[in-house]
Amino acid sequence: MTQRTNGTSATRRDVMKAAAAAAATAALTGCGAQAGPGGGTDSLTLDEGVTWGKAPCRFCGTGCGTRVAVKDEKVVAVTGDPQCGVNKGLLCAKGYHLPAVLYGKDRLTYPMLREGSSYKRIEWGEALDLIAEKLQTSIDAEGPRTVAFYGSGQWTIQEGYAVNKWFKGGLKSNNVEANARLCMASAVTGFMTTFGMDEPMGCYDDIENTDVVVLWGNNMSEMHPVLFSRVLARREKAAHVKIVDMTTRRTPTSAFADHVLMMKPQGDLAIANGIARWLIKNDKVDQEFVREHCVFQAGKTDIGYGTEDHFAFADEPRKLTFDEYAAYVDEYTPERVEELSGIQPTDLVMLAEMFGTPQKRITSFWCMGMNQHVRGTWINNLVYSVHLLTGKIGVPGSTPFSLTGQPSACGTVREVGTLAHGLPGGRVVKKEAHRKDAERIWGLPDGTIDPKPGYHTVEMFRALDRGDIKVMWVQVTNPFQTMPNLKRFRDGKKAKPDDTFLIVSDVYPTPTTELADLILPSSLWVEKEGCFGNSERRTQQWDQLAKPPGEAKPDVWQVVEVARRMGFENLFPETETLERDLYTEYREFTVGKGKDVAEYDALRAVPGLRWPVVDGRETAWRYVPQYDPYAEKGKRIDFYGQKTNGHRAVIWFRPWEPAAEVPDAAYPFWLCTGRVLEHWHSGSMTRRVKELHQAVPETYVELHPEDASAAGITDGAMVRLTSRRGSITLKAAIDARAAVQRGQVFVPFFDENVPINDLTLDAFCPISKEPDYKKCAIKVEKA
Repeated sequence: MTQRTNGTSATRRDVMKAAAAAAATAALTGCGAQAGPGGGTDSLTLDEGVTWGKAPCRFCGTGCGTRVAVKDEKVVAVTGDPQCGVNKGLLCAKGYHLPAVLYGKDRLTYPMLREGSSYKRIEWGEALDLIAEKLQTSIDAEGPRTVAFYGSGQWTIQEGYAVNKWFKGGLKSNNVEANARLCMASAVTGFMTTFGMDEPMGCYDDIENTDVVVLWGNNMSEMHPVLFSRVLARREKAAHVKIVDMTTRRTPTSAFADHVLMMKPQGDLAIANGIARWLIKNDKVDQEFVREHCVFQAGKTDIGYGTEDHFAFADEPRKLTFDEYAAYVDEYTPERVEELSGIQPTDLVMLAEMFGTPQKRITSFWCMGMNQHVRGTWINNLVYSVHLLTGKIGVPGSTPFSLTGQPSACGTVREVGTLAHGLPGGRVVKKEAHRKDAERIWGLPDGTIDPKPGYHTVEMFRALDRGDIKVMWVQVTNPFQTMPNLKRFRDGKKAKPDDTFLIVSDVYPTPTTELADLILPSSLWVEKEGCFGNSERRTQQWDQLAKPPGEAKPDVWQVVEVARRMGFENLFPETETLERDLYTEYREFTVGKGKDVAEYDALRAVPGLRWPVVDGRETAWRYVPQYDPYAEKGKRIDFYGQKTNGHRAVIWFRPWEPAAEVPDAAYPFWLCTGRVLEHWHSGSMTRRVKELHQAVPETYVELHPEDASAAGITDGAMVRLTSRRGSITLKAAIDARAAVQRGQVFVPFFDENVPINDLTLDAFCPISKEPDYKKCAIKVEKA
């Protein structure tokens, strides 16, 4: 059994533990939240000329509340909001540097049109007219599937809703996608196939009620540091609480874990099945819960990896009996699990015993490690199955919880439905009743919305590369740095610059704006009004507090102005309260469906409310009659989203299957990509903050000391990484902040000068269509 002292020097470990303890205390006491008002909508003058307002942080999906100080229409300070139940006054390193994010020297401040190899400044009217002309020309010539909109989990709810309404209801094109496809789609399909409804049933309050926190490939201390401080504070207060870190590399999170389970890439599938087998063999299944609230199913196997263009897949679920399910998982003995995953049988049994102990409350957290996975839907299903088999769900402290990496991946992408198959409020374009709901609310004739889903993200960029998409508008994201198998898409656009027209709305120059035909300057964060929706179903609103630089405009304004130029004034009538009106209309999709978001004025008064919000009261735990007004009274739990299964959740059998690409003699190393504490995603904002950039000024490759020694590589030396798709050169980091296993390397993707996605593979989960950024084969050489 691996304890948290293993593999970390005493000095480093003590420093990290002390920092974590301080962070945990700050999270509970509001330390660092400077003098300022709490919740509420009125600005309060503290010093001459300084006013304060509230807003959610615009990094990750935690949804930390902030208090924002403004003077002369500029943000001058940010503190954590002590009245926000998410962070209780604490912010992470990125959150505290939000003001600097707004004021980089190279902010985009006026529209620019490409002329040959350079750009010329143009007026907004000309830019908007040109977009309308390009879209209409393409639609008239070859139909609405030739145009596309690619957005983001950083869109506000209003921005995403306006795009969805305009494209799907006006242009009759379902080619609307968002970068959350790259990070959260497997979470969506996992929820939908298990519970019939998306998004977590638990909330962050589970942390303060749990006995065990299991991290399924989740470096929580760096990716969600404020939430991790709550985890550490829980253990500090209750000595029996344990943290289990299941991981492919030893991270800063591992230093705080009571048990570190080092696994092979793709090993999580075997581990979850092994836990299920142990529970059955040792009579630890909550038979009453399973009998009353669950059914068993299996689907297709050997389902492919989506690496070819035009890949299509449809699962074929079939019912199983409990005995049939038990027979399927019976092959996952501790020894077989060790062979597939690398974790020791004693560690598997230890974890299974935790799940099998009725008194223990267990909260499972995961993020990209499980979701960016060629069997992402499957591993989500399997973790839910372990919780369902033991009844550890719907009880404060016991919940499976998929965290999000963007501030509104839930609120804007998942809830508003800004994916190629989606409509607002959990609806889909394939279902006639769902289309009719949207057509009614949007005032459109029956049959307006196309029942055929558009291109999902990977296929959308393949279609752009093929020339099937002629016009694409990108907002609030940087795909020409973040797409997998990036070299294909970037080099294709460079080779055929006139075949397609690319519009990019952003706040700073990026690798994506470098390829744009038209660049539009956007307002950022509190330079506009909006709403986000975080990981725990909390909708958060803020007013415009600061003035954007130059001619920068809100993304929603840009969209609505083009839509009106194309004749869709009926969809977007003139109004002085655009953001409020869009949100209020969107809310119609949610009310009465178990997804009721709060009224706009209610959100203005507090730092967020967790839906469903009924009669002004938020819901902490879904499906539980004690808390959820939609759950049937008298039941222990009511999975009301599963209407076809009699309100019973599905326990899936999903087998272990190999990754799409595995190391071999030519490419003997695993490559995993990810993030670091100081930078966010592609680094286009955080690298412009002096303190964050100085902390980590460039990317690097983590190597195991023995692998480095065998290749003659020393710490800081230049290394060449090569996959079947591309090659890059960068510095080696040996036993730095994290430690990889032998045969593995890790590279953060924030550095645009070192495009690690030139190497990654565009294989994806066939069900969710989410790519796997964590597993491909490379070779490592001294440069």
